[in-house]
Amino acid sequence: MKVFRSICLIIAALCLAAPAFAQTGPLVDAPAGRLRGEALAEGINVFRGVPYARAPVGNLRWRAPAQARRWRGERNATQFGAACMQPSSRGGSIYSNTHAAMSEDCLFLNIWAPADAQNAPVFVWIHGGSLTTGAGSEAMYDGARMAQQGIIVVTINYRLGILGYMAHPELSFENGGVSGNYGLLDQIAALRWINRNIAAFGGDAANVTIAGESAGALSVMYLMAAPEARGLFAKAIAQSAYMISAPELRGSRYGDIPAEGIGLWLTGQVGASDIASMRAMEATALVEAAGRSGYFPFITVDGRVVPRQLVEVFDRGEQAPVPILAGFNEGEIRSLRFLAPPPPADAATYEHEIRNRYGDLADEFLRLYPSSDIAESVLMTPRDALYGWTAERLVAKQTAQGHPSFLYLFNHGYPAADALGLRAFHAAEIPYVFGTMERTPPRWPRPEATPDEAALSEAMMRYWVSFARDGAPRAEGAPEWRPYGAERHYMSFDDAPTAGVHVMPGMYEFNEAVVCRRRAQGGIAWNWNVGVLSPPLPPQVAQCS
Repeated sequence: MKVFRSICLIIAALCLAAPAFAQTGPLVDAPAGRLRGEALAEGINVFRGVPYARAPVGNLRWRAPAQARRWRGERNATQFGAACMQPSSRGGSIYSNTHAAMSEDCLFLNIWAPADAQNAPVFVWIHGGSLTTGAGSEAMYDGARMAQQGIIVVTINYRLGILGYMAHPELSFENGGVSGNYGLLDQIAALRWINRNIAAFGGDAANVTIAGESAGALSVMYLMAAPEARGLFAKAIAQSAYMISAPELRGSRYGDIPAEGIGLWLTGQVGASDIASMRAMEATALVEAAGRSGYFPFITVDGRVVPRQLVEVFDRGEQAPVPILAGFNEGEIRSLRFLAPPPPADAATYEHEIRNRYGDLADEFLRLYPSSDIAESVLMTPRDALYGWTAERLVAKQTAQGHPSFLYLFNHGYPAADALGLRAFHAAEIPYVFGTMERTPPRWPRPEATPDEAALSEAMMRYWVSFARDGAPRAEGAPEWRPYGAERHYMSFDDAPTAGVHVMPGMYEFNEAVVCRRRAQGGIAWNWNVGVLSPPLPPQVAQCS
C-alpha cells in the first residue's frame, strides 16, 4: 500500500509539474490566437505547425482556402504540422524524404524569429518538389541560422498534386467559372496570414520577401503574376525557376491539353464518376491513384487567379513591381536526367537532327551545344531552356521596369557530389543559403564540414539575408554583387563568390528566339521539348527578329 501511495504521489507531482513546464516557451498573442513556441540557442524562438487557413477537408476539398478562426486558449506550437498529401517516397532519389505525418489538414506554417525582433524583415520560403512533394518542415529548410542574421524566416505548406492543382468543369461551375490553382491560393492565404499576424512576432509586414527553389520558384513567379497576391510582398527570390508554358483552363493555345480536360480524364483514372465521388474518396487512395495514372500537376491559366501565360505577363509589365534575385545551377540536369533529350548515336546524327529541327538557328544551337561533346550538350540544352533563360529573363524584365535585380550562377562542386557526377546539381545551393549542410535528405551528397564550405555558405546566406533586408545583396568580405543592369552583371558561386559580366554569352538570346517563334506560331509548348526532342521551329518572323 505504501508503494502504491508513493507511486500515486509521484504521478500527481508530475501531472502538476507538466503545465508549469509547458509554459516555459515564448508566448505570442497574435490576431490569430495565442501561441506557445520553443526558445532555441542564440536567441531564436521557433513556432511550428501554425495553421494559416481552415483544413481543406470534406466539402472544402478543391475549394479556395478559408480563413482560420481565432483559436481559443493557448496553442502549443512546438511540433511541426502534417505535410500535405503526396505520393510515397521516391526510393533512391537524392531528393527523397520522409515525413512524420501526412494529412489533408496540412495548411501550416513555421516561424523562426529573433527573440528581440522589432520590425524585422520577413523571408517566406516556398518549398520545391514539382508541385507534387515536399513540406516546409523539412530539416534542410530550418530557418534558425538565417534568423540569427536578424530576419524572420517563415516556411509554408501548400496543397500538392491532384488535391492542389486539378481543374475540372464541375469545380469551375462551383466557383464562378474557374478551378485549379488551389496550391497557389494556399500560398496567397499564407501571405495574407503573415500580413495580419507577423507584427506580433516582431516582423515588418511591409518588408516581406517571397523565395523558393524549383517548383517553389515557379510559385514565386506566379505570385508575381497573380493580382490577388499584389501588395503582400516587397521582394522576390527565384532559385532555378522555369517559365514554361502552362495549360489554359479550356483552350489549347500552345499545344497543351486544356486543364479541365485533364481533370475529366483524371476522374476516370482514379475510378470516380464525378466530383462528389472524388470528394468521398480517401485522400491517400486518391493521391496514389493519381500518381499511378501519370498525372503531373501544373498551374492553370484561368484568366482570374493567373490571368495570362507567364511570358505574356512579364512582357506586358503586369507582374509585381519588385526587385528580384534569381539564378540557376551549372549542373541542374545532372540530377534530373529524365529531362535531358536522348543522346544521338554519333556527331553526324546529332547535327542532322538539330539542323532539321532548328533551321536557321541551328548554327547558333551547335555553337552553344556542340556535337564534339554530345553527353554534355544534352545536359546543357534543357538546363538553359528551362532554368538559365528563365533566370536571366526575370532579372532583365525587372531591370527594364526600374527595379534593381540580381543574377547568379551556382557552379560549386565538392567531393561527395562530384563523385556521383552531380557537380552543382539542381537544388544543391539550398543548404548553403540556409546554413543547413548537415541537415540534408538521407541520400543527398553532403558537403564536407570544412572551413571553405562554411565560408561559402556564410557568404551566400549573408547575400540572401541582405537582399531580404533592403533589396541589395551584400556580404562582408565578399565581392560586390552589382545589379544586372545594362552591363549584365552576375555573381558566380564557385569555390568562393566571384563577380562576372554576361553569363554564358548567347544562351539567353538563343532561347528567347526559340520561345518567341513558338509563341508566334502557336500550338507548340516550351518546356523540356528541346534539342533532338524539339518540334521543327517555324521560320523567323518580324516580332522575333
